[in-house]
Amino acid sequence: MELTRIGLGTYLGAPDAATDAGYEASARAFAEGGGNVFDTAANYRGGRSERALGRAFAGRPREGFFVSTKAGYLPMGDGGESPRDWFQRVLAGPGILAAADVVDGCHAMTPRYLAHQLGVSLEALGVARVDLFHLHNPEQQLPAIGRPAFREAIRKAFGACEDLAARGLLAEYGCATWNGFRAAPGAPDHLSLEELLEDAEAVGGPAHRFRWIQLPLNLAMPEAFTAATQPFGGRLLTPLEAARAAGLKVQVSGSLMQARILSRLPAALFPGCATPSQGALQFASSCPGVTSALCGMSRPAHVAENLPVLALPRAREEELRALVG
Repeated sequence: MELTRIGLGTYLGAPDAATDAGYEASARAFAEGGGNVFDTAANYRGGRSERALGRAFAGRPREGFFVSTKAGYLPMGDGGESPRDWFQRVLAGPGILAAADVVDGCHAMTPRYLAHQLGVSLEALGVARVDLFHLHNPEQQLPAIGRPAFREAIRKAFGACEDLAARGLLAEYGCATWNGFRAAPGAPDHLSLEELLEDAEAVGGPAHRFRWIQLPLNLAMPEAFTAATQPFGGRLLTPLEAARAAGLKVQVSGSLMQARILSRLPAALFPGCATPSQGALQFASSCPGVTSALCGMSRPAHVAENLPVLALPRAREEELRALVG
């Protein structure tokens, strides 16, 4: 499958039926308009975003869409019961996750927990296998447990992902981050792509399935494209450069910065763009090394506005650099 250069994200919104219906209708409109990349997570809106996508996928050929999901943060339900009761009923009681395994009060990536969360996601999405399974912001654990313990934990997590792939439950896996790859070397939450690749090969061999990264990229947060934060092969590279050198595919998130940058952008940021949203997506999806730029679209009107970007040629690198200095 050739992946579309923009993808539909499902992070924002209230955990209610109206937002569910909006995402379901948006996903159908996106697919019918030629989009095929969909991104979600087990904790997005208490699991309701995954279920909305599952309803939108029903009846569609499986080879017609690419879906990525994530595990790491505790979903804690969708508001129907207290977080404590949810944790005891769903995780602690059945022996899936002990309270001692939760880091920073909100995050876990033990093998049993990851397997459980993937099972929940598969059922919600109505698929037998996800195309991409991300560890969700693993850098959340770094300041709390320190780097040596983190390397041990990430190898166990990657080992679990390799096992899940061998069982046919996921095709490839990666790390979806917020700060990790953008943080400077030496920062408490810095993630080294070079080290992660070493960890993946240590547990999965040369044919490991760690094939993706995700990180934010937009005109207010251009570090993935501009900041040399990744020691790689004896050089200091930007995250996108390091990913290309490693042969990894890249999803970029926050392409519109949750719409907060749109009021500051002209409508015609690039040729062929008629709205600030289109211009922001053209920037994020054109940066060299980006596979797909994700954008939250909870209403069909968002989809109708953003789909024209699929027909545009990617902007030239000199045009992109002129915007970010």
